[in-house]
Parts: sequence; structure tokens; C-alpha cells
Amino acid sequence: MARPPRFDTDQLLDAAVRLAAAGGPPAVTMSAVAQAVGAPSGSVYHRFAGRPALLAEVWLRTVERFQEGYLAVLDGESDPRRAARAAARYAVGWSRRHPEEVALLLYGAADFGRADWSEEHTRRADAGNRRVFATLEALTESLGAMDEQGRDRIVLALVDLPLSVVRRHVRAGTPLPPHAEDLIEECTAALLG
Repeated sequence: MARPPRFDTDQLLDAAVRLAAAGGPPAVTMSAVAQAVGAPSGSVYHRFAGRPALLAEVWLRTVERFQEGYLAVLDGESDPRRAARAAARYAVGWSRRHPEEVALLLYGAADFGRADWSEEHTRRADAGNRRVFATLEALTESLGAMDEQGRDRIVLALVDLPLSVVRRHVRAGTPLPPHAEDLIEECTAALLG
């Protein structure tokens, strides 16, 4: 009977998130991840074919976790205005609860070597983005804002504004203020009219 692995994939990816949050994507190397968890380098190579696969997995796991909750909030509310406010609020709240992950997501997939990802990793990334934008498009339609300005308003309210509130504090190394969720919800409501 084979013994269970001492270091599982999530432990390795958790270490990669911490490294990325502290030092950006260049800090995420196979040996740095192994050292961070006290594992032999072989444990990392056993789970990831190389650094591009490690970078892809740490990016994808993080963004997919965010997207899962974000989409659940958008899909979980029948009133489109309430759904929009809840989604904007969720983005800020998730960032508050996951400071290391949000620090990672302030980089882009390109910073995590997307050009070198496998076809499967690229497909996963594209599929997640398509789901988010299809949901935002459906929300836009529900709100009757199908012109270019209406679409831009939805993206501003649900993507750009929450990101700007979070980015400013993460980059300054300051915690999000206690009123951040309320503020972003008010701004979203004002934009949607």
C-alpha cells in the first residue's frame, strides 16, 4: 500500500500564493515553493511539469475561486440591480478576506507566464473569462443597457471600481477601510441609476 503524499497540491499552491503576494510572480519558483513547505524539490516536480505549469495552476486556482463566488452572487439574485450591488460588494469583501490572493490577482495572467501555459491551462482561463463576461452581458441585458455606454457602465460598476478600491489599498499596504463594501455598493447603485 502506497503511503499518502506528505505535501498535497493545495499546500504547494498555498505556498506559491504566499510567495507571489510577497514578491510577485518572479518569486514563484519550483525550489522556492519546495523550500516554503519544507518539501524536496521532487515533490513540486511530481505535481507540476515545470514552472509554467506551477504558475498557471496558482493563477487559475486563485482566479477560479474568486469567479466561483462572484458568479454565484450574480446568479443568486433575481433582481438585476440587487445582483449588481451584491457582486460589487462581494469583490471587495472577497479581497478583504483573501489579501494574499488579491495581491496575486493584481498582476495579470501574462505576469504568470500565460504565453507559456499549456493548451489546457489556456482553455481553462478563457472559459472562466467567458463565463464572467457572459454573465455580465446577461446582467446588462436585464438592465436594458445594451448600448456601448450601458455595457461600459456595467463593467465600470462591477469590475473597474471594485478593483480600483482594492488596488489602492493593497499597493499601499493598508487594510481596506471598514466602509469599503458600503462605498462600492453605493457607487454601483448610483451608476446603475
